[in-house]
Amino acid sequence: MSDRQNYLLGIDLGTTNVKAIILDEDGRVCASASAANHLIFPGPNMVEQDPNEWWDNTVHILRTITFAAGPDVVSKIRGICVSSQTVTMLPVDKNGEPLRNALIWMDGRSFGELDYIRKSLGNEHFISIIGAQPDVAFLPNKLLWFKNNEPELFAKTYKVLQVSSYINYKLTGKMTMDVDQAARCQCLEIHTLKWSKDIANVIGIDLNDILPVPQLSTEIIGSVTAQAAAVTGLASGIPVLAGASDAMASMYATGLCQIGEAGESSGTTSLVFVGSGHASRSDLPIVTKPCPIAGMPYVFDAPINTSGASIKWYLDCFGEPEKAYASAHGIGVYDYLNQCALDVPAGSHGIFFFPYLLGERAPLWNAHARGMFIGMSLDSTRSDFIRAVFEGTAFALRHVMSVIEAAGAKANGLRITGGGSKSRTWSMIKASMLHMPVYILDEKSGDVPFGDTLLAGHAVGVFPDLKSSIEKIIRIKETIEPVEAWEKVYDQMYPLYLDMYQHLDSDLIALKKLAL
Repeated sequence: MSDRQNYLLGIDLGTTNVKAIILDEDGRVCASASAANHLIFPGPNMVEQDPNEWWDNTVHILRTITFAAGPDVVSKIRGICVSSQTVTMLPVDKNGEPLRNALIWMDGRSFGELDYIRKSLGNEHFISIIGAQPDVAFLPNKLLWFKNNEPELFAKTYKVLQVSSYINYKLTGKMTMDVDQAARCQCLEIHTLKWSKDIANVIGIDLNDILPVPQLSTEIIGSVTAQAAAVTGLASGIPVLAGASDAMASMYATGLCQIGEAGESSGTTSLVFVGSGHASRSDLPIVTKPCPIAGMPYVFDAPINTSGASIKWYLDCFGEPEKAYASAHGIGVYDYLNQCALDVPAGSHGIFFFPYLLGERAPLWNAHARGMFIGMSLDSTRSDFIRAVFEGTAFALRHVMSVIEAAGAKANGLRITGGGSKSRTWSMIKASMLHMPVYILDEKSGDVPFGDTLLAGHAVGVFPDLKSSIEKIIRIKETIEPVEAWEKVYDQMYPLYLDMYQHLDSDLIALKKLAL
């Protein structure tokens, strides 16, 4: 290894895990570690996380990887980029101490406040400000809920931070917010990149006061303090970037760098990306965002709420027999699920699964959608249900891709990263559902922190030509082609999938209002 070798550190604070890697300039992972985050459910439609656990986990994995890499490597880390789940509401005081648990993107308690904002602003005007479809996952309604329901804590709030912002604060002492997450939080005037005065007036909160000034993702906000170095094992003085959402970091991790390709970061949720040569209209269900990659000026960026989470939900609620069988036969439970799904023909013997277990973001953008099985009969088997879950999440992916295609973008292949890429059965279903090959990337490329290291490397000059670096470093491990017989079945079922949900939409709204 050359004495001049440079290293980069990427950290991702996801919903279920904190992960970090140290990467060298040739794309080799020198050390990696992860730790589990936990969800807190204080009441109906309420999902929180403890920010102290975020930092404790980050400290633990940083100490793990700095010890594994050794002091020579640590001394040559040239930059750090932190990405995270988004959007989050974490209020802190002037000393940076959290005032309560964070309301994460899953939290849906503020749907009443969202309705108030929509009616007050007018839905079309709201959309014109934020350049996207309003949803309960975002920040204006959460801020209003906080002000209305916890006024004493709100009065003590100095800033509201995102997950990565909080970790950046613990590393550098600076309270910041990257422009990528700012543009996603639905408080930003999308055309000026300033906090919206109209939204501020409606919710009665000075957004310029309570939210940090947005900074470019690749802007260096500070460096690792001596205090942070002492607890993490890092060297003090390492530059730290403003960072990005896990969505942006995932896009880099997929190696998506040219128009004509799509990417999916497939984990607890799915993040879908399709490059575009032009901006979309702001009133569409899925809209473009500016993209810094040369030759791909815009990207459609669509989050699907519960993809991998649907499979985990099945296992948690119904999967004891599968867990027991897998344990008795010495195989992984997810490998066994794949086998069970392959034992069932395409179409799951007529069972549809709708993966709206937390409502749905793209392309429905509603909090009242609910998960459903439709089409069961007395001869339905466990394997039918398992395959239906795989297929239902793939139907949701097709819905997203169809809306993006209708908006003018094209894709002829899907690059998949993340935990979902480990399921060959699932990838076969997706390839057949979308009528395109699926490219499985190597383990290194599929990790969100890998995308963080690319951003960091570009910012500090280790990767001056980002596109060529992506093409050089990111490798395709396997190409999975569509199964022709499955394609025909999914083409017949997909219109029914759309129609069934639309027929039930008004009933699901009524069910939501019952608050059962």
